Amino acid sequence: MRVGVLTGGGDCPGLNAAIRGAVMRGLDFGFEMVGILDGWKGLLEMSTTPLTLEAVEDILYKGGTILGTSRTNPYRKPEDAEKAKANFRALGLDALIAIGGDDTLGVAMKMTQEGYPVVGVPKTMDNDLSETDYTFGFDTSVSVAVDAMDRLRDTARSHHRVMVMEVFGRHAGWTALFTGIAGGADWILIPEVPPDLDAMCAHLKTLFEPGRKHYGLVVVAEGVELGEEEDTGEKDQFGHVILKQRQIGDRIASIIKERTGLDTRTVVPSHIMRGGSPTLFDRMLATRVGVKAAEMVKDGQFGMMAAQRGLDIVAVPIEKAAGVYKTVPTHWYDLAKVFFK
Repeated sequence: MRVGVLTGGGDCPGLNAAIRGAVMRGLDFGFEMVGILDGWKGLLEMSTTPLTLEAVEDILYKGGTILGTSRTNPYRKPEDAEKAKANFRALGLDALIAIGGDDTLGVAMKMTQEGYPVVGVPKTMDNDLSETDYTFGFDTSVSVAVDAMDRLRDTARSHHRVMVMEVFGRHAGWTALFTGIAGGADWILIPEVPPDLDAMCAHLKTLFEPGRKHYGLVVVAEGVELGEEEDTGEKDQFGHVILKQRQIGDRIASIIKERTGLDTRTVVPSHIMRGGSPTLFDRMLATRVGVKAAEMVKDGQFGMMAAQRGLDIVAVPIEKAAGVYKTVPTHWYDLAKVFFK
């Protein structure tokens, strides 16, 4: 079999480990593995590279993706969709492994529904994909954010400031929640919970009372809305508002300074959270779902996605995961509020 592999959407640690896992297992089955460059864009342009043993044997520890990536949506235009399907055939692909988040897997689902043999591998730093307990990239990115929090605490304490950190999380607040709890934040704002800005500001003021620590740390997910007109601005090819333009961290910092008079600064680690070598957890998870993807191809389990369920890696329908976000349950945010004292 001739099996293509692509990585789509934002890069994150673990993508190379997943590619390696899929190729290594594919070689066991005698597959010819072919890399599609720059996500779905590579399929539209027929840009490929051989994925041999030599190409993948030394990439486990590397961040980013050796295949490149993009946010190209081949279903944005009918002619692009037809071109992608024609190129699938022209490349002689017997199957395709699509590694990506909700948008990438949404395209994979559509192609499967139209008769093309595709399997999915979930990845997202946001950890917001349904049908899987965790996605690789999340652990590494949150670990980087927690390290940044530890460093921000030092300067916040020294200058008696409030530091606001804005992290990824369009639809779900997992990244903000885990960063905030593990980093010792004094307040956490996530998309699932309407922000109580009065309560937040009142609480931060108490931190500067006699006997308290005289600094504050706030974590906010980029997708938090303040009740204003939010669904405006430039959008990507999948119809998502480009959130960096909303500058939610700066807006929260301005509100804090205005209502409390406290010296407040904003930090956006952003793409620093995307790069670097993956953690042990992400290396293992990415490797296992990559291996599972090759096994799914061998077994003809198309339209399925490799998912973590407990300690196992299993095949689940992509249609149950794509477009259905795994958001933060109330009890998780209740845990965070234990530490808002």
